[in-house]
Amino acid sequence: MLVIVDYGAGNLGSIQNMLLKVGATSVISADESVINSASKLLLPGIGAFDNCMEKFNGSGLRDIMETKVNKEKTPLMGICVGLQMLMENSEEGEMDGLGWIGGKVVAFDKQKMAEQHKVPNMGWLEVKTVKDSKLTTALTDARFYFAHSFHVVVDNPADKLLVAEYGYEFVAAIERDNIIGVQFHPEKSHRFGMQLLKNFVTNF
Repeated sequence: MLVIVDYGAGNLGSIQNMLLKVGATSVISADESVINSASKLLLPGIGAFDNCMEKFNGSGLRDIMETKVNKEKTPLMGICVGLQMLMENSEEGEMDGLGWIGGKVVAFDKQKMAEQHKVPNMGWLEVKTVKDSKLTTALTDARFYFAHSFHVVVDNPADKLLVAEYGYEFVAAIERDNIIGVQFHPEKSHRFGMQLLKNFVTNF
């Protein structure tokens, strides 16, 4: 069973609808017993980093999520701020992240960017695959929809899966073992988002 974790932040309904389009059923839940029975997990996130972390920590789900992801190795995909929450900390706020992936969240460096690159980055960008993954099966010349002012910097380059260019190259997706995170919104990315979610459902 695929569970979309409901801790109070994220495009839960939009993600579920996109999953339905690829023939995948899912459950939106904040119930610990439901999450405990999940075979795959989606961790959404929209808004400010501290707000998402505060809601997640206050949901009572952190312990079961730690067990599922880090001990049982249940496949997890973090989306947008859900990816950023996987890191150790963020320049956007004061709270610690989950620390499941070594790295941090930083603001776009405007000094490295041309004037036409506005922040936040809102729109479609092509992505480049930097390592082999079952997540990128049948994704050729892929473009995804982004909406963010911050991006992740990972400690281990081997964790990078996809990169994109917006003034300079930044990490668009990460993958380490059972943990995946995407900075873009697959639920808003039409056929490319559908294919990526289908790959997650089918291949992990």
